[in-house]
Amino acid sequence: MKIDVITLFPSMFDGIINESIIKRAIDNKKVEINIYNLRDYTEDKNKKVDDYAFGGGKGMVLMPEPVYNALEALKTKDSKIIMLTPQGKKYNQKLAYELAQEKHLILLCGHYEGFDERIRSFVDEEISVGDYILTGGEIPGMILLDSVTRLLDGVIDKESHEKETFNNNLLDYPVYTKPVDFKGMKVPDVLLSGHHANIDKWRYEEQLKKTNERRPDLLEKS
Repeated sequence: MKIDVITLFPSMFDGIINESIIKRAIDNKKVEINIYNLRDYTEDKNKKVDDYAFGGGKGMVLMPEPVYNALEALKTKDSKIIMLTPQGKKYNQKLAYELAQEKHLILLCGHYEGFDERIRSFVDEEISVGDYILTGGEIPGMILLDSVTRLLDGVIDKESHEKETFNNNLLDYPVYTKPVDFKGMKVPDVLLSGHHANIDKWRYEEQLKKTNERRPDLLEKS
């Protein structure tokens, strides 16, 4: 997979693409990630990419021309162009799996007051990471980068993400490691039994219990 990110602040992505699982995925050629500065695609001699909103109001608005130029330079027949915006479809694990099947993602990160409305005609999908406002689309872009890349073949063990929270509309079961007894808090006996059928049954029951307590809305979807 190839993921291109268009942003006003490329250095914000230095950490995520140069550390941990994402870096290993890049090094192992499981994914190609490119970060592009939107200012490189403006025709303004001062690298201006935003201006005041018509009709008044506070904040600057990203102009359509540099965004259009960037997308025209980067997109191919395989591209899916995603605008990160609080007005978009709410992001979830199901959508992450769908995006992981694409060949080429272009992530468009907004900033300031937002995008000129006409930019919406250039994109394939608008995605929101939650019902709150951030200073820009860079952090949502990182969320998509991370959540999609880890689902690609060969990045992490397939079983690791197939049994994770949200994959069956249930929260994950409790997990334990050494020591068996920590300050009087003990690992459940069933996990030490070696009886895999009983362990699977216990884990599923714990998923149901935890989901009912913390996210009963997920049970309605299950």
